Amino acid sequence: MPGGWLEFELPLVQLEQRIRDLQTLAGKQGPDVADELRSLERKADRLRRKIFSKLTPWERVKLARHPRRPYTLDYIQHLFTDFFELHGDRAFGDDAALIAGLGRFEGRPVAVVGHQKGRNTKENLRRNFGMPHPEGYRKALRVMKLAEKFGNPMLSFIDTPGAYPGIGAEERGQSEAIARSIREMSALKVPILVFVTGEGGSGGALAIGVGDRVYVLEYSFYSVISPEGCASILWKTREKAAQAAEALKFTAPELLKLGVIDQVLPEPPGGAHRDGAAMARTIGETIRGALAELDELTPEQLVERRQDRFLSMGVFDGGTSGKEIE
Repeated sequence: MPGGWLEFELPLVQLEQRIRDLQTLAGKQGPDVADELRSLERKADRLRRKIFSKLTPWERVKLARHPRRPYTLDYIQHLFTDFFELHGDRAFGDDAALIAGLGRFEGRPVAVVGHQKGRNTKENLRRNFGMPHPEGYRKALRVMKLAEKFGNPMLSFIDTPGAYPGIGAEERGQSEAIARSIREMSALKVPILVFVTGEGGSGGALAIGVGDRVYVLEYSFYSVISPEGCASILWKTREKAAQAAEALKFTAPELLKLGVIDQVLPEPPGGAHRDGAAMARTIGETIRGALAELDELTPEQLVERRQDRFLSMGVFDGGTSGKEIE
C-alpha cells in the first residue's frame, strides 16, 4: 500500500495529484492550463467510475479495511456534540478497542458505542486492531443500559475483524459477554441504529449489532467470518481468501438482497476515506430520518419488532423430504 493507498487506486491517485499540481499552476498562469485541467478532470471522473463500478468482493474487503477509512472517533467528531467517553466495565478494566459514551445529536441526548482501530502501529496495539475483549462489550452494555434508563436512542458503529480470540479473553468470558450483549440489545426499550462502517466481523460485530435499523456503507461488509478465516477452514490456506469473499455473499448489495440489512448508504466517489465529512453527513441524514420514524413507536413496539426481525432471519420452508434431497 504505497502511501496508504490500495494498488487498484494508484492510477486514480496519481491522476488526481496531476490535477492538483495543475490547479496550483492555473492560479499562477491563468487560463493557459484551463483546457488541460478540464480534460484531466473528465479523465479522472471516467477512471473513478470504471474502477469502482467493477469491484470484486475481495477488493471491497480491501476498501472496508482501508487504513485511511474513517473510524468511530472520526464520526463522533463530525456528528455529535458534548460527547463524553465512559471507561471500564466495573468488573475487570477498560478496553480501548471499543468506544462507549454519551453525547448529543442535533441537541438530542444519545448513547454511542463503536469499534475503534488505530492509524499507526502504536495506536493499533493500544486499540488491539479493533478487536474487543469481553470487558469492551460489558462496557458497551453498561452504556446501553444508561441509554435505556434515560430514554435516549442508541447509535452503534461497527468496524472490527471480530472479537479478540486470545486465551485471556476466553478466560474472562468472551462468548458470555457477546451473548449477553445480543440478548440485552434485543430487549432495550429505546431506538437502536446500527451502522457497519468498515469490517463487520462475526460475533464481534453482532454483539453491538442488534438494531431497529441496520445500515451498511457501500464498500463495507458484514459476515459470519472473515474471508481469510473461511479460506483457512475450507481450503486449509488463507491464499484462497478472494475465493471465499466471492462465496460468502457479504457485500452491501448482497446483504440488502438477503434482507439482512435495511439500507446501503452510498459512499463519496472513491470511498468514505476520500471524504469523511461527506460520509458523516450521509450518516447524519440517515440518523435524523430513522429516529423520526422510530419515535412514533412505543418502547414495547420497538422491542417486539426488533425481536421479530432477528428471529425471522434464516427461517425457510424445507418443502422436500430427505429422499428427494438424496
